Amino acid sequence: MQTRKLAGKDVPVIGIGTWQLEDDDEDDAIAAIRRALELGATHVDTAEMYGNGKVEELVGRAIAGRRDELFLVSKVLPRNASRAGVIAACERSLRRLGTDRLDCYLLHWRGPHPLEETVTAFEHLCAQGKIASWGVSNFDTADLDEAHALAGPGRLACNQVLYHLGERTIEHAVIPWCQAHQVAVVAYSPFGSGAFPQASSPGGQVLAAIARERGVSARQVALAFLIRTGTLAIPKSSQVAHVAENVAAAALELDDATWTRIDRGFPRAAWTGLQTI
Repeated sequence: MQTRKLAGKDVPVIGIGTWQLEDDDEDDAIAAIRRALELGATHVDTAEMYGNGKVEELVGRAIAGRRDELFLVSKVLPRNASRAGVIAACERSLRRLGTDRLDCYLLHWRGPHPLEETVTAFEHLCAQGKIASWGVSNFDTADLDEAHALAGPGRLACNQVLYHLGERTIEHAVIPWCQAHQVAVVAYSPFGSGAFPQASSPGGQVLAAIARERGVSARQVALAFLIRTGTLAIPKSSQVAHVAENVAAAALELDDATWTRIDRGFPRAAWTGLQTI
């Protein structure tokens, strides 16, 4: 699978997300994560918020004995993002995941604590070897400016944001900012969290037509479009077959004419700022 740089490492463009995985069958979810690793989708993303820690525990069971194969990411809740709170939250996440380190640790979104405290804690954890890098999630350009000013060049590894064909606003300012500052963009919910375009909608018809022409699925076309913009994507899946389908999208090349068809089928909304969820 093709890779892109994240925190100086070559990370596969398609990984696996775990939001709401606590609602799915546990055996299926573990099998899906393990299949993702087998297929090279070794970017595994989770968070302390997911299932109030239950998903981190599930991920820990899925990756047991295979920790060195993956790029492991978790996130701290804003309410825990004070200097002491970040360190304590990271320790809890490490225990639940059954590991001694994270490859990247993110602030889930802006909250009540000064960002300077969060950054200081992240740097402390880096110095201890408990995290290899740190980043943010749901940050707009103003938030990114602040984080960059606090940490200095080269410290902010990534910005994980909502990005799918029905929500392309990050293309206006967030993606250009991240490209200019060599910050990786990671797309969560790349299929829209259950809101994937209906085949009867104008955009859905475009995807369906391209999928028929290429002998692939509409979801694979959508995913290939997103990673063509330079992002990494972490689609959530608890089904082995869906994992394989997602991974195969990384090999789907879209020429300029096809990209334009999709672009016209899903026009970018006017820039109103980044939605935080």
